[in-house]
Amino acid sequence: MNNIDSMDRLTSAFSSLPGVGRKTAERYAYAVINMDSESVDAFARALVDAKHNVHYCKICGNFTDHDICDICSSRKSDTICVVKEPKDVIAIEKSKGYHGLYHVLHGTLSPLEGRGPDDIHLKELIDRINQGGVAEVIVATNPDVEGEATASYISRLIKPLGVKVTRIAQGIQMGSDIEYADEVTLSKALADRRDI
Repeated sequence: MNNIDSMDRLTSAFSSLPGVGRKTAERYAYAVINMDSESVDAFARALVDAKHNVHYCKICGNFTDHDICDICSSRKSDTICVVKEPKDVIAIEKSKGYHGLYHVLHGTLSPLEGRGPDDIHLKELIDRINQGGVAEVIVATNPDVEGEATASYISRLIKPLGVKVTRIAQGIQMGSDIEYADEVTLSKALADRRDI
């Protein structure tokens, strides 16, 4: 970018974000340079504050700025919805069709990528179930090969514990990500879940 090192570094930093190409990164860099100093300082503080203050909930693994997230601390439910990532919790919450608890796996099973059961938060899910009070586990992983394999594995793991295991309905297109589904589709998928 015109051989200005600081602009090149800023553009590279933006382009390292998922879904941000070189042109978009350049636009972001220009936008930051055109901001007044107070706005840039506030932007930088917001980045640093988020990085230092946001972590995983000790119970469900969702993002929070407390030890326990708002959902775990305010809801009483015998249903746990299992998702791949915290952004999936946000998508399901926007649907307003689910009012139970969550469990975030932080990944899915993928032997091709070397990710097995010990690499995602399955042990924590089993620990929660073994504490009692869980009647149903809804598996809401993405409808792709890894998501389906993970759902099947979870079902085989949990059914012997006497807990009902369901899978969200396939209102979500195969190969798509839950975070991109609209609220109506997600609400319908949750309502039409099935046993697995």
